[in-house]
Amino acid sequence: MEHSGSQDFKNLIKGKAYDFLRTSPRLGSRIMLLGLGGSHAYGTSQETSDIDLRGVTLQLPSDLIGMTRFEQYEDNGTDTVVYGFNKIIRLLLECNPNTCEILGLEDDQYLIRSPLGEELIARQGLFLSKRAIQSFGGYADAQLRRLQNALARDSMAQPERERHILKSVHNALEDFNRRYAAFEKGSIRLYIDQAENPELETEIFMDAEYRHLPLRDYNHMLGAMVSVVNDYNKIGKRNRKKDDAHLNKHAMHLIRLFMMAIDILELGEICTYRRNDRELLMKIRQGGFRQEDGNFSLEFYELLEEYERRMGEAARNTRLPDEPDLEQVAAYVEKVNRQVVTGLEGIR
Repeated sequence: MEHSGSQDFKNLIKGKAYDFLRTSPRLGSRIMLLGLGGSHAYGTSQETSDIDLRGVTLQLPSDLIGMTRFEQYEDNGTDTVVYGFNKIIRLLLECNPNTCEILGLEDDQYLIRSPLGEELIARQGLFLSKRAIQSFGGYADAQLRRLQNALARDSMAQPERERHILKSVHNALEDFNRRYAAFEKGSIRLYIDQAENPELETEIFMDAEYRHLPLRDYNHMLGAMVSVVNDYNKIGKRNRKKDDAHLNKHAMHLIRLFMMAIDILELGEICTYRRNDRELLMKIRQGGFRQEDGNFSLEFYELLEEYERRMGEAARNTRLPDEPDLEQVAAYVEKVNRQVVTGLEGIR
């Protein structure tokens, strides 16, 4: 049985706005997969939800043995992104949430699915590893930080807000340390003291000492901290009614990311469409966990704590390997790309 409106999407891509799917030499018969993205993929769409499409296309032979290079095709007018096969393999190996989703749709959410696309879906287990803990956890941390920053700006005194920012920075550094486990080039200490900035009462200071630290590693670490402050400052003076809808959406995606990560770690499966979770996710999106003062209710934070606990338990008990089997992945990628070069794609 098809999801409501799924045939409408298949008819939609026949329209003029989507002619690029047929006319681009990068797409056309080379498309392996094309499916719904965003809220339509998760089952959490509303009448006002945008239509996002995500897909995968084969490289051209010249990308593999010639001088051309291709990462992805984007059409901003229709919010369509189609990744090159080689790029999506790299992203899948990192368990990137935005690309894992493409392999976890239900059958009728795919608008194009070639035999090679079917094979990619069937081989999703090749890419699943404990890297999902960091990748999904990092995305969830970012969603939580957006929520906390917006709410903190509205309800906290400046010294308390500064403590909140410091906590967010520490969380960002913990994620950095997970990603760069061998990072032993020095030390950093963050703390709050009386402000030197005359517009603040207190502010965060840093004492750091490093030796022989690769500049790129320092850039990653600094970027992790700067992004927290930038996210916080972007909230600014906000349109409360408009922004509340965004905050509810962030809260929904925060819980959804935990749900998907738990499925991957416990079941070894990517489940993008949240059939059994839709009622809860829509309650969050529609403001069912907000209080009159604009904050989220204790019930929401208890829900969040429960999903964090389940995520931790799933991470400890998962049977997924620490890393993907790169030899198997390499053999699969070579098999597909060899077909491209020899003209034996057998797409449709």
